[in-house]
Amino acid sequence: MVRIEIDSGSGFCFGVVNAIKKAEEELDKGETLYCLGDIVHNNYEVERLKKKGLITIDRDTFCSLRNVKVLLRAHGEPPETYRIAAQNNIEIIDATCPVVLQLQQKIKKAYQESDKDGAQIVIYGKVGHAEVNGLVGQTSGQAIVIEDSSDVSGIDMNRNIRLYSQTTKSVEGFRHMVETINSKASQGISFKYYDTICRQVANRLPNIREFAGRHDVVLFVCGRKSSNGRVLYDECVNVNKNSYLISDVEDIEKDWLLGAASIGICGATSTPKWLMEKVQEYVKNQVEK
Repeated sequence: MVRIEIDSGSGFCFGVVNAIKKAEEELDKGETLYCLGDIVHNNYEVERLKKKGLITIDRDTFCSLRNVKVLLRAHGEPPETYRIAAQNNIEIIDATCPVVLQLQQKIKKAYQESDKDGAQIVIYGKVGHAEVNGLVGQTSGQAIVIEDSSDVSGIDMNRNIRLYSQTTKSVEGFRHMVETINSKASQGISFKYYDTICRQVANRLPNIREFAGRHDVVLFVCGRKSSNGRVLYDECVNVNKNSYLISDVEDIEKDWLLGAASIGICGATSTPKWLMEKVQEYVKNQVEK
């Protein structure tokens, strides 16, 4: 009999749970609620909340609204968003993750102090990611964003440097950035770095490695937009070459399951448990045929 297991450590992180809870509380009041951007990087959860009444909008639409309620998701927003809300009498339902909010405040303070020490604010993260946009906004758009070693060429190695990280990046990746900058920075400059990675997310890496290693086949469930999902999926592949990225059951190929005695189902911080359970039920029906 094939063993099919869902990873107990996978699924929504605290920030996403909190954002969805706030959205559902407002929607249960029967009032119109907008959300600036997808509340979570998972199309199926976005669609579920849409059916409950949540209206997802882009930035242009946000700027045109007046006298409404808008939820800000866990990723956080730059100061400009709050300014526009105040100007347009928009009531903000703020679901910014506390970890992200704390990081925003640290970067804002460092930027304000940069007038004294001439330091550059550098953020290890994904260019264009919602959280990173919010972080860069704390520096009036002056922060330098680096995704990999090749991007450090954009840093002036003759000036002081303050390095921070997007909360969902890998600890190993951050350490590599630190080593790379250390090797290139001029002597005498002040280089300070701050590991601002969320440990609830970071701790999933060793967990996902262990989980992927004890199964013949791994099905990693997540939305294509998920930055965190890509990091975790890559770890699964490193441990188990029979790891497959899927967004729903339609992506599963029956050949993947042939001969497997143990199948693991896991996902990103943006993957709802109900979707992993759906995949589990589908796989169960396939292997029992």
